[in-house]
Amino acid sequence: MNMMAPISITSFEISPGEPFGDALLALNNSHAEELSWLEPEQIKHLVAQAFYARRIGDLDAFLIALDQNGQYDNPNFRWFRARYDRFVYVDRIVVAPSARGKGCARRLYADLFDYAETAGHDQIVCEVNRQPPNPSSDAFHAALGFVEVGSASIHDGRKTVRYLSRSL
Repeated sequence: MNMMAPISITSFEISPGEPFGDALLALNNSHAEELSWLEPEQIKHLVAQAFYARRIGDLDAFLIALDQNGQYDNPNFRWFRARYDRFVYVDRIVVAPSARGKGCARRLYADLFDYAETAGHDQIVCEVNRQPPNPSSDAFHAALGFVEVGSASIHDGRKTVRYLSRSL
């Protein structure tokens, strides 16, 4: 039997002068191709808008999600907002290289599913890059039961994404 070791999932905020914000930004920006590059004020705004902002450990992994009430000028978020009345949008999830293969992403998603369902949501949505391709994310989301609900070319055609949804 493969038992997962207990881990701590903690909510977070970014306070002025807090070194955690710098570490969060650095981890995010090290995965800018899969996510998007953020400046310090952008990540602070994103976290402030978050329905769900959780991390594992000091910063082994993090997940930031917004619900339909978020104030977020992002083409993917706007795509879902135009089509769904109520949803939780996973904007970004990152696992540090040193923590990969330990189930961090799966645990964050499980916690998000529970949190969203408790708040009365019945749908989690996200996007995965089609171009540039992200086969690891495709396989991960498929294993969690996400299905494709649309696609779009964004950023003047420099990126193509698949829109995914999972019912709770």
